[in-house]
Amino acid sequence: MIGLILAVILMPFAGGLLLQVIKFKEKIYRNIFIFGYVLANSFLTFILLSQGTTDCIRVINFAGEKLDFSFKIDGMSIVFGGLAAALWPLATLYSFSYMEHEKSGTLHENIFYGFYTATYGVILGIAMSGNMLTMYCFYELLTLVTVPLVMYTLTRDAVLASRKYFYYSLGGAAFAFIGLIFLTVYGDSLEFVYGGVLGAGAAGENKNLLLFIYFLAFMGFGVKAAVCPFNSWLPQAGVAPTPVTALLHAVAVVKAGAFAIMRLTYYSFGTEFLRGTWVQYLLMAIVLFTILYGSSMAVKETHIKRRLAYSTISNLSYILFGVLIMTPLGLAGALCHMIFHGIMKICAFFCAGAVITQAHANYVYELDGLGRKMPKVFAIFSVSAFALMGVPLLCGFVSKWQLAKAAVESGSALALAGVGVLLISALLTAIYMLTMIIRAYFPSGDFDDSIYENVKDPDMRMLIPLFAFAAAMFVFGIYNESIIAFITSVGNGIL
Repeated sequence: MIGLILAVILMPFAGGLLLQVIKFKEKIYRNIFIFGYVLANSFLTFILLSQGTTDCIRVINFAGEKLDFSFKIDGMSIVFGGLAAALWPLATLYSFSYMEHEKSGTLHENIFYGFYTATYGVILGIAMSGNMLTMYCFYELLTLVTVPLVMYTLTRDAVLASRKYFYYSLGGAAFAFIGLIFLTVYGDSLEFVYGGVLGAGAAGENKNLLLFIYFLAFMGFGVKAAVCPFNSWLPQAGVAPTPVTALLHAVAVVKAGAFAIMRLTYYSFGTEFLRGTWVQYLLMAIVLFTILYGSSMAVKETHIKRRLAYSTISNLSYILFGVLIMTPLGLAGALCHMIFHGIMKICAFFCAGAVITQAHANYVYELDGLGRKMPKVFAIFSVSAFALMGVPLLCGFVSKWQLAKAAVESGSALALAGVGVLLISALLTAIYMLTMIIRAYFPSGDFDDSIYENVKDPDMRMLIPLFAFAAAMFVFGIYNESIIAFITSVGNGIL
């Protein structure tokens, strides 16, 4: 088992390194190689996850019994690792078509794909970490392998965006490290155990100190989860190529932050220790504000990718809202939205990328009439928009319903207020998503159709992932009993 875990984590690194060494005669052979080992890694990952849960497996001991480098497969690992394994091959296929429009040269593209696939291995390392120390190491490594992706175009905006992302992530990691240190001192172990690992020393006069440390660690991991006021890096990171921004927003970076907060809350500090304290209410207030802030900024933003970035900021705090309800149903709702938002948002970003490559349109006002020129892309974009709005029969409704149900059943006044915030955010989502769709299908009367005379839908390398995501939104919107049952078991600590 440990051999297979290490294999799926290290294979993307090995593939990325081989890509820098092997000289391919044609770009198509290189692409086949990349897609082949990404697909093979996903296949092995699904085999590993299908074998079920494992106990914590120690690989290396650094100093003392708490400082282990270890791995485990539990329900959380299956959800996060399965999401990455499902999305990465489709994202890779899409990237082959998109990167042709970058015209950056084969050598530069090889470096890009080296980091792109290495990120896959880092995400699986975070998903399968057995304790806080292991997860923290991979979490830090995630910053190092994604900074070059944000910087890829080497324009002034890209360099500034990558620098800001790096500084924010470095500062967040410092706060998260404080949490790791205090868990080492006050925890029975650093292993992820449902219910937490704090020992007897966490009670009494140390409680408020540890609550403050939890706040610092939450906000530290919350940098990657784009919690206010540490979220300005995310819209700026939109200068990266769309295959990068799509994975940044759907699974790689922002979901790693949300996943780390889930581990911190339910598997390290424990909800029994945190529930009903000032830190729960303070953080929930911050998260609810972030939901409204992200949605409001999306309404006023005219750049397509930045508008979707603000939407991500809002939806990430949907997930954190579920986490901070601090009930099994709240965790289940958070996991549900983490999965479904990943599908909805990667689809929306890929549609935006198709528009950028085919029509060179980057702003909302440039979408006029494109619905007629790119009917397949905008039909799929409409599906993702309605799903993000929470329209029934699509997966977005399911996850938002689970979050609302968890909030109501918790009985907390602030959680109930959160339901109102979700409704307001849904209204704002309808405004900023429908604006783009209406412009695409119903341009103004003075619209000159000739400016997009040669624009058409992209090739199948882009369309196949889009059709797959659109189908998934419908399938999970209608047939979701099994996945809801699974994440409910995870939320209750059964898996």
